[in-house]
Amino acid sequence: MELKEALNGLKKQEKRKFEQTVELIINLKGIDMKRDNVSAVIAVPHAIKKKKICAFLDKRSGLVDSITLPEFEKFKDKKSLKKLVKEYDFFIASAPLMPKVATVFGKILGPTGKMPSPQLGIMMTESEENIKSLLEKINKSVKVRMKEASIKVAVGKENMKEEDIAANILALYEGIANALPKKKENVRNIMVKTTMGKPIKVELK
Repeated sequence: MELKEALNGLKKQEKRKFEQTVELIINLKGIDMKRDNVSAVIAVPHAIKKKKICAFLDKRSGLVDSITLPEFEKFKDKKSLKKLVKEYDFFIASAPLMPKVATVFGKILGPTGKMPSPQLGIMMTESEENIKSLLEKINKSVKVRMKEASIKVAVGKENMKEEDIAANILALYEGIANALPKKKENVRNIMVKTTMGKPIKVELK
């Protein structure tokens, strides 16, 4: 089914009392889960949702929730660390603080894939301008990690324009395919669905 037709099909499914997320599912083949560690940060043309972001900084910022170096002590116990990780979607940091961030927060942030990375999350120079630019970039990016032979990722919300959702799907599909060892040869099939809806198979070129 063509993408436009599939997105139309999602609209005709039963409505729910909440705004559903539109998801892209890419089922894979020829992947060795132990060897092929697929992870990528992909830029999308349209923000899907405003992410909750926390920053590890030298000075508190008015743009983002901040944890400064003297406050790292509060997160020495596992309980407060776990609470922090659950509360935020994304973490950013000033580069000089990264060794300390890794020591205090690494054991919890690492396994959840939320550790600030050079790809998207570490600032060489701490400034309000750099923080603002990074926040904008993060809100238009999707982090993809393969946990099984199927990748499921949010591409939009029900009330977004159909063409915006389609543009996000194409950007994510290209980005994920490029991160696979054998590119599009590793793709078994592609589906789109809403949170509570039935998946619809789609053909992407």
